[in-house]
Amino acid sequence: MEAQFHKIISGDDHRLWACLVRPILAAASAPYRLATAARNRLYDAGVLRSHAVGAPVVSVGNITLGGTGKTPMVEYVCRWFLDRGKRPVILSRGYGAVGGPNDEARVLATNLPDVPHLQGKDRVALARQAVEQFHPDVLVLDDGFQHRRLARELDIVLIDCTLPFGCDRLFPRGLLREPVANLSRADLIVLTRADHCDGDVLDQIRRRVEQVASNRPIALAEHRPIALVTADGHEAPCGELADKSVVAFCGIGNPAAFWQTVRGLGCRLIDTRTFADHHRYDPADLRLLADWARSLRPDLVLTTQKDMVKLTTSDLGGRPLWAVRIGAALRESPDIVDRSLQAVLSPRPHHARAA
Repeated sequence: MEAQFHKIISGDDHRLWACLVRPILAAASAPYRLATAARNRLYDAGVLRSHAVGAPVVSVGNITLGGTGKTPMVEYVCRWFLDRGKRPVILSRGYGAVGGPNDEARVLATNLPDVPHLQGKDRVALARQAVEQFHPDVLVLDDGFQHRRLARELDIVLIDCTLPFGCDRLFPRGLLREPVANLSRADLIVLTRADHCDGDVLDQIRRRVEQVASNRPIALAEHRPIALVTADGHEAPCGELADKSVVAFCGIGNPAAFWQTVRGLGCRLIDTRTFADHHRYDPADLRLLADWARSLRPDLVLTTQKDMVKLTTSDLGGRPLWAVRIGAALRESPDIVDRSLQAVLSPRPHHARAA
């Protein structure tokens, strides 16, 4: 369904019914545009207030729906503070959570076991709870660009180079959560998956960003495979995939980027299966995947770490099941990000600014 939706909003689907649906989606996006604009104007005018909570806040967010690599970047930011002896706490909304932490939170708990992570709708209340309970040096707000109630020291906005501007239309006609011009509100812009497109495309994206946020620093990041992991925590180097035949499945916001990552590991990707973002796997799904793997007889079955945390098996259809653990790495000018994060720790007359 998600792949079909992308074809419709991008204009790649030329069938009559798709052409008829696009104007309907455009009309449906008008109320969303008005509501988003009104809300931002109220914050800009100070009618709606951003709340400081007694600890510096770093927000990691985006302007589009779908996966832009927030989880690896949140991990990167937390590790940056941990490496300097600081105590970070993660705050997030918890989309897709049912009776416990969602899949992103479980990935972060696996990769950052010593970093507390609080989830809930009211992130101002969560921030105050975190300050009282953990006495952090910094709060890292996951998916926080649109959550302007919580004041922050630093707004990091991610742009996925594989689908940078959400078809240039607001949801549901496109994938934008707010207009591209609102990048001017960011403090630091990171172009993620920069290794997934060529130099000309990167230059076009950078120029577009500079048009709307001319004085904002821009950094480039890659999502690099770090290791292969199993459901019970075993790890292996990604090099073990060389010359292996694999099938891969995932339920994430940008499955095409995962397929590209898998192909870059030197293996032969013979088939893929896509599920909806935040998909909760049930026994029927596992039987379907096991039959699929059994019929194709690959050397390995691959998935993402975000999917793996919802599974309890290291085998599908008699084939080993591994997840590819991904980490964010800066491609150039790491000092841009270092300076921005270091400034968060510097004493200031006013601890946090309005979002």
